[in-house]
Order: sequence, then structure tokens, then C-alpha cells
Amino acid sequence: MGSQLNTSVPTRLPGGKNSTAEKLLVAASELMIERASIEVSLSDIAQKSGVNAALVKYHFGNKDGLLLALLARDAATEMSQLEYLISQPIAPAAKLRLHIGGIIRAYHQFPYMNRLIHYLLHESSAEAADEVSKFFVAPLLDFQRRLLAEGVKAGEFRDIDPVMFYTSLVGACDHLFFGRHAMSRATGVGPVTDEVCRQYIKHMEALICGGMLQEKKGRMADGE
Repeated sequence: MGSQLNTSVPTRLPGGKNSTAEKLLVAASELMIERASIEVSLSDIAQKSGVNAALVKYHFGNKDGLLLALLARDAATEMSQLEYLISQPIAPAAKLRLHIGGIIRAYHQFPYMNRLIHYLLHESSAEAADEVSKFFVAPLLDFQRRLLAEGVKAGEFRDIDPVMFYTSLVGACDHLFFGRHAMSRATGVGPVTDEVCRQYIKHMEALICGGMLQEKKGRMADGE
């Protein structure tokens, strides 16, 4: 969307200041959730936020810069927790369950996240793709690679390809929210509530762990 992408936008904007930049990010996020789409215009964002659309350029360079900052903001908490989780003195199977729950909750809070990632990786600029790879894809893949290796070493996990694991977990999270709109038209399935999110976490834990855990260790991890 142009060459003025600002790739130095901080992942955390100053708290408690109700800054113009934060108003724009909040408005963009709310519109994407309301519309179940990342196709929102600058004029829509400006109207929702009460901020002049011209200020997008001042704060973010252009719309893609705003979208990049939004993704960085949304992903920051989950990314910051990865190193903490991998360092905890608990079994790899317990870490895996916590990770599955954390990813699903992040998508529940920001259901447009994966579509935003795909847009910035494949339809925006090379600079945006590099930034997304740097602050989201690479750290997440690296964490999962280390967690899987830890589980294999401990005798808890089968040998699982990290890229396959990433694709399975992230894809399943995204489809819960994106695909649910299609299902609601076809079968009358309701929206993703907090209770649905909790049920999906349990479902994904059973589905993923059931396919990954060595039988003996799997029973031990479940407390049986």
C-alpha cells in the first residue's frame, strides 16, 4: 500500500495516556472484530476513533504501518510469555497445555490476528513481512521447536515436525473464529463466547496431546 511503511512502531504504546495512536489502534481492532474482516478503511477508522485520518501518516506512515503496529500490539503479551513458559520447572506436557490455551485465548481476544498476519506477510511490503516474521512467526516457531524437543527428550512427546505443529495449532485457532461465521449461516452455530473458548481449549488439548503424547507419559501428565 505504498512505500512509507513505518517499521519502527513500538509494540507497546505508552499506557494511561489515551494517545492518538492508541485511539487509532483500538478503533481498527474494534472494527475488524465487528465486521469479522480486516477490510476497514482509514476513513472508517478515523470516524470510529474520532481522530483525523491524516494523523495515521504522522503516527504510522500509512495504513499498513498502522496494521503492523496493531499486530505487534496484539501479539506482544503472548510473545513475552513464551520465554517465561519455557523456563518453568514443569513437565513439557503441562507447558504444551498452557501454550495451547494461551494461543486460543489470544485469538479469542483478537480473532482477526491470523488474517492480519497473512495480509502483512503476503500482500503488503517486504519490510512488513520481515517485521512480522521477526516479532511473531520466528519467535513462535522457535519456542515450539524448543518445547517439542524438550518433550521428546523427556520421553513425553512423539517426534513432531515443528512446522506441522505450528500449522495445526495456529490454523485451528484461526478457523474457530473465521470459519464460525460460515458455519453460523449453514448450521445456526452461535458466536464464540467465553464458554465456547474454554470448550475449544479442552478440545484442542485433547486433540493435540492425544496425538503427541507417548501413552505412558500421557496418562501421567493427565494425572491418571
